[in-house]
Amino acid sequence: MITARREFLRNAFVAALIPQGLVRAAGKGGMPGPWPGRVIAVEHGHAIDQGLYQADAVKQMMTRGMTALTGAPAWADAWRALFQKGDVVGIKVSPVGGPQLCSDAIVLRQILDGLAQAGVGAREVVVFTRYEDELLGVGIDKWIPLGVRWTTASKGGYNDTQLDMDGYDSDQFMEMALIKPGENANDAHFRRSYVAKVVTRDINKFINLAVLKHHQSAGVTICLKNMSHGMVNNVNRSHMTPTQNACGVFIPSVVNLPVMRQKATLHICDGVKASFHGGPYAKPAYVWEHKTMYFATDPVALDKTGWKAIDAQRAKAGMAPVALSKPDQFSTFLNCQVEHIEFAGALGLGEFDDAKIDVKRVSLA
Repeated sequence: MITARREFLRNAFVAALIPQGLVRAAGKGGMPGPWPGRVIAVEHGHAIDQGLYQADAVKQMMTRGMTALTGAPAWADAWRALFQKGDVVGIKVSPVGGPQLCSDAIVLRQILDGLAQAGVGAREVVVFTRYEDELLGVGIDKWIPLGVRWTTASKGGYNDTQLDMDGYDSDQFMEMALIKPGENANDAHFRRSYVAKVVTRDINKFINLAVLKHHQSAGVTICLKNMSHGMVNNVNRSHMTPTQNACGVFIPSVVNLPVMRQKATLHICDGVKASFHGGPYAKPAYVWEHKTMYFATDPVALDKTGWKAIDAQRAKAGMAPVALSKPDQFSTFLNCQVEHIEFAGALGLGEFDDAKIDVKRVSLA
């Protein structure tokens, strides 16, 4: 009876969120992209040395990952399989973990080179994230070559209000009956998370550059959460307190927006360094050198693969899997809602079923 009820609620949630006709069309472009279920995991034993990414190793990883994903014979061909001259491409970076656990300059420059090989000009590339202070704080603005733009949806740093609109599109939003304590439930503005203008107006495709991390409320923060909490405002309503946590449904509800489904083109997860507890910030005791990068057009399959990698590292440390973990001083939420990945799969954003996920593992020197 309990199982049947859970299945009923899951199906009702999915039916309410899928725009009519969109799932079928999604296979032609956007999520899950041309290769549903395909994940390329490339490991390199020399990817990092004394905490620093190694350029030659990263280049090898990127080349092997992109060619294996696309089936293309060479680096330039791999990028031309997904991008072309005339595209305006956003790169969603992940600076939240701070200097010790964020998108890396070497990886970003490899992506920029790949886009150039595909004929995408520097002026047609924009690096972006939500908060200006986070981007500047890890130095991403200094990594970007002349001609490539960078922008943020919100000026300054994190705040609890999160209702600023200057960098957000008032016509593109996810509305959910979820508000912060003290807000007016009858005011639609509080019930909405608006999409950043850079996503809705400035680009026709984006690359999701995520980092492999644990997250206290969402369980993990990889590709799906890098979109849901990095491209819209008013997100802290999804996880206000250790018990007021709705990440399980908030994340797929945002990523399911048509503008995201249609423009998400490539997902790259940087797991050279990763975290298995205390996320999304870097707690030194829980950061490890995974020395692996993941490539996919399917964010659900990639996130499930990354989730397994985090659980494997937790097992090595004698810790419970993310889904069964209990609160402690470094992860205070009652339940880590990693089920956001399964809900995203049910919405057709990618493959969640292990039988439909094909992980090709490549081990380099």
